[in-house]
Amino acid sequence: MKKNTAKILEALDAYYGTEYRCSLDHENAWQLLIATMLSAQCTDARVNLVTPALFQKYPDVGAFARADLKELEKEIHSTGFYHNKAKNIIACCQKLVSEYGGEVPRTLEELTALPGVGRKTANVIRGNIYHEPSIVVDTHVKRISRKLGLTEEEDPVKVEFDLMRELPQDHWILYNMHLITLGREICKAPTPRCKDCFLKELCPSAEKDAG
Repeated sequence: MKKNTAKILEALDAYYGTEYRCSLDHENAWQLLIATMLSAQCTDARVNLVTPALFQKYPDVGAFARADLKELEKEIHSTGFYHNKAKNIIACCQKLVSEYGGEVPRTLEELTALPGVGRKTANVIRGNIYHEPSIVVDTHVKRISRKLGLTEEEDPVKVEFDLMRELPQDHWILYNMHLITLGREICKAPTPRCKDCFLKELCPSAEKDAG
């Protein structure tokens, strides 16, 4: 399958711009870490509705580490899977306090050793906070990368490594931001608006008559 990587990136940059912007509202590393944990199986928009009051009630990592599980569950209930999320957030913050002085570490190994933190969340932190080249593979990135012919893998980690080989490092973070927006606005599942897509000439999966 012929890859049009350079042209795809050029088209994404032209359409969405090259400004780094994170869709989760945050003021620092620990806020983004918790917001990203809350965003699992939940929209960023919903998380952004929850976090202002949440971060006011729990103003630092130590406050989350000391949080009552049931009380925290109530605060984050609307984000879904609230029991596991609350349990992981408390455990994660306890480890941040005991091992890192309340600071969020920067390496993939340290981040993924935190309770409730996988590669996706770790790469969000590495890319947005520490500006280290990283690729975040969420459902949009995996699905659209497959449509574009940039990977044939299903496993998110394998997709991540395919994209690391295929994309220049200066686009690793931007590519993620662009594809999430594309997936929400145009290339929707399960009914992509192929005829309205600016990538339709470059996409092997484009359905010319799609509604």
